[in-house]
Amino acid sequence: MHGEPGAWIYVWDPFVRVFHWALVAGFAVAYLTGDEVLGIHVWTGYAIGVLIVTRLIWGFIGPRHARFADFVSGPATTFRYLRDLLFFRAKRHIGHSPAGGVMIILLFLTLSATVGSGLIVYAAEEDAGPLAGMFVTPAATQSVGRGDVEDEKEGLERNGFAESDIGEPAKEVHEFFANLTLLLVILHVGAVVFMSFAHRENLVRAMVTGFKRR
Repeated sequence: MHGEPGAWIYVWDPFVRVFHWALVAGFAVAYLTGDEVLGIHVWTGYAIGVLIVTRLIWGFIGPRHARFADFVSGPATTFRYLRDLLFFRAKRHIGHSPAGGVMIILLFLTLSATVGSGLIVYAAEEDAGPLAGMFVTPAATQSVGRGDVEDEKEGLERNGFAESDIGEPAKEVHEFFANLTLLLVILHVGAVVFMSFAHRENLVRAMVTGFKRR
């Protein structure tokens, strides 16, 4: 970094930065594809799931500013930070701010729900994916006799599942959490712009280079 020696501090390790931008790209691709390009949509969903799992692990074993303990705060601390931020007097954090920590947790939850419901939809409508075989689908029942289908449906209904109870509701849940994630992403981008202005630093550049002003 240019500037005075010691003016910059290394904050974001390579894993955090790669994870961040890979997740941005992955969500954009997954959101813009779907039934029209199902293969890309599905494999991107798998990739997002793997990213979330690895980031959760890194949140416990990674370097200081990557750990949840460094940026996950209680409601009172988060509220005070947001209140002070509105008046441009919030304390600057080298790592994620309390508000940033809340956004990360919310995004993890909505993305996990999106991936999980997507796996159910994929199994229910295509009889494919890790959950294939758990649900009755039209494609899976066309090649068997009526009696076998009825027996299979009864078995599934005893376990709380039925063909008519899974596919469409799961798709609605999947779309709901995908749209909720998009809303959170928009709020996140707006917050990054506002915080960059309030703290007079380029947070996007920091997530690219890993360095922040000391």
